[in-house]
Amino acid sequence: MDGSVVDSDLWTDAGESLLADAIRLRRAIHEEPELGLHCPKTTAKIRAALDGLPLEIREGPSTTGLMAILRGSDNGRTVLLRGDMDALPLKEDTGLAYRSRTEGAMHACGHDTHVAMLVGAARALSAQRDRLAGTVMFMFQPGEEGYHGARFMMEDGLLDDPAPDAAFALHISPNMPRGMMGSRHGSLLASADSFIIKVKGRGGHASMPQDALDPIPVACEIVTALQSFITRRISVFNPAVLTIGRITAGTTNNVIPEEAELEGTLRTLSEQTRMAAQEGIERVARNIAAAHGATVDVDIRTGFPVTVCDGRIVDLAEKTAKSLFGEDAWMSMPNPLMGAEDFSYVLQKVPGAMSFLGAAPEGGDWRTCCALHSNRMVLDETVMARGVAMHCGFAQAFLNGDEVV
Repeated sequence: MDGSVVDSDLWTDAGESLLADAIRLRRAIHEEPELGLHCPKTTAKIRAALDGLPLEIREGPSTTGLMAILRGSDNGRTVLLRGDMDALPLKEDTGLAYRSRTEGAMHACGHDTHVAMLVGAARALSAQRDRLAGTVMFMFQPGEEGYHGARFMMEDGLLDDPAPDAAFALHISPNMPRGMMGSRHGSLLASADSFIIKVKGRGGHASMPQDALDPIPVACEIVTALQSFITRRISVFNPAVLTIGRITAGTTNNVIPEEAELEGTLRTLSEQTRMAAQEGIERVARNIAAAHGATVDVDIRTGFPVTVCDGRIVDLAEKTAKSLFGEDAWMSMPNPLMGAEDFSYVLQKVPGAMSFLGAAPEGGDWRTCCALHSNRMVLDETVMARGVAMHCGFAQAFLNGDEVV
C-alpha cells in the first residue's frame, strides 16, 4: 500500500474532533446496557447519532441490528466495518458516574466503545464520501455475547446487497498498551462450544452402593478421562481447551442419586480439531459409562466458529495503523487467544480481520488491570479517537488501494 492511499492527517484529526461526541455516546450506551439480540434503546441511540448523514439504513426481522450503507464517488469495491452493541449479564462494580443503571447488565466487553467508534467513523467518512472509490457498510450488531447476532444478520440478507469484498472489526482491550493495535494471520480467536453430559445410574441407599448404580464416580471418571483425551489425543500444535465448569448431583449425604450432570466448554483453533474433540467427548463419556453399566446423554451445543483472519487484510490493517500513528502503533500477536467472537461468521464468508485496540486505563498497568468481562473493567476512552481514525483509514485504504482480495 502506498502511503498516499490513506489521508493520515485527515483521519487522525477527524478522530480527535469527534472524540467528545464518541465519549458522550459511549457513556449514554453504557448507562443503559441491553442483552441479546434485541437492544432497542441502543439501536435508537445509533439511529439518532446517524440522523442526517447520507446513509441508507437497513434492518432485518431477527434482531435490532442495523446496516448503514455509504456510497462513495465511484462504484468500486465494498468494505464492511463492524461494531457490536450488546452487554453482559453481570452487576457493575466500577463506581463510574455513568455506570449501568440496568440491574444485572453491564458493558464489560467494550461494545459501547465499538458502537461509538463506528458511529464516529460513519460521520467522518460521510463528510469525505467524495474521497471513497466504493461503498462502506457499517454493521451495528447485537447478540455477540453468545447469541449469534452476526449469523442472524447474515441470514436476514443484510450482507447480500451489496456483498462486501472485505470486512474489518476493532475490539477494545484493557490488557494492551494504550493506543496499540494488533492482530495476526490465521486463527485469532477460538471456536466456543458447550456441552452437557448426563450420567444415568440407579438410585439407592448410601450405605448399600452395591444395590445401586452410583453415577457420581462415573461422572468423576469422565472428567479426568476427558482431560487425558485432550492432552493425549489432540495435537499440542493445534490445541484444544476443555473445561468442566459445573457438576451437579444428589440432594443429601445418604442417598445415591439417579443422575449426575456435567457442563463444560470446548475451545479449539481449527475446524478439524473442533470436530475431533466433539467426537472424542461423546466417545469417552459413552464408553466410560458403559464400562460401569451406566448410560449417558451427551448434548454438544455448537457455538461460534474459529475467528480466522485473512493475512492480506491483516497486512493492510497493519500498514494503515502505521500510516496513521507511526511504526510503533502495531504489534503482530504471536499467539491466538482462546476467547471467541461471532465476527467469525462474517469472516467465513468475507476476507477480513479483527484487530485489538489497547485501552488500558490511565495510571494502570495493562498487564494486571481488570480484563474484559470483569465487573470492574474500565477503559481509557481517549483511545476511541484512534479507533475512529483506524476505521476510516482502513476503509479508504481498501477502497482506493490496489490490494487483490
